Amino acid sequence: MRNKLIAGNWKMNGTKPEIRSLIGGILSRLDPERSAEVMVLPPFPYIPLVQSLLDHTPVLLGGQDLSPHASGAYTGDVSGSMLADWNCGYVLVGHSERRALHGETSAQVAEKFVAAQEAGLQPILCVGETLDEREAGRTREVVGGQIGAVIEAAGINAFSRAVVAYEPVWAIGTGQTATPEQAQEIHAGIRAQLSAEDATIGGRVRILYGGSVKPDNAAELFACEDIDGGLIGGASLKAESFMAIYQAA
Repeated sequence: MRNKLIAGNWKMNGTKPEIRSLIGGILSRLDPERSAEVMVLPPFPYIPLVQSLLDHTPVLLGGQDLSPHASGAYTGDVSGSMLADWNCGYVLVGHSERRALHGETSAQVAEKFVAAQEAGLQPILCVGETLDEREAGRTREVVGGQIGAVIEAAGINAFSRAVVAYEPVWAIGTGQTATPEQAQEIHAGIRAQLSAEDATIGGRVRILYGGSVKPDNAAELFACEDIDGGLIGGASLKAESFMAIYQAA
């Protein structure tokens, strides 16, 4: 049985007062009777504050990115071990905004995936296609290639300590959402690709959906067999909407 996971990617948003209020709202709405897990992914400068607010709570903490290097002369970068020092257990790799705005290739994403695991973190591997790629009928090819690059670099066993997030680029922050049928089709394809390498790992890995998930569409998405939760963007910045999505899971 795969527990649902609801992860809030705050992107480059937040102030100290806003974050204190947001975390307070999240904690006040947690239900110990629910099996779904909650995670927040704050900007780097706020990780120490968030870590202190989440101490002795079940809410998970992650980073939004990491360097492929363990240490050294890489100004502005943050290593996996630095994230681990602040009790981060997870880190995003390959988010579509990193791929598009920073030119990260699938090979570089695979390096970050490996670096995350070497630091003891669980990578959340983000994959997804653009609108042009979808309209050209290349969704399976693109997503399969992004997954395949990591399998080639890290091996299938690495996915026993990882999460995958399918985020169609055309649905991120646009208000458009893949239909449950569209999302389920790609999630099932990802699981089949992993299962072809190792059926046990493929069956156990959690695959999240990301792309304009909101309280009013979350339940229908999460009811799909291969959708194991959500990577939430804008709706994670307000405790009421974020935790309504959690309740839907």
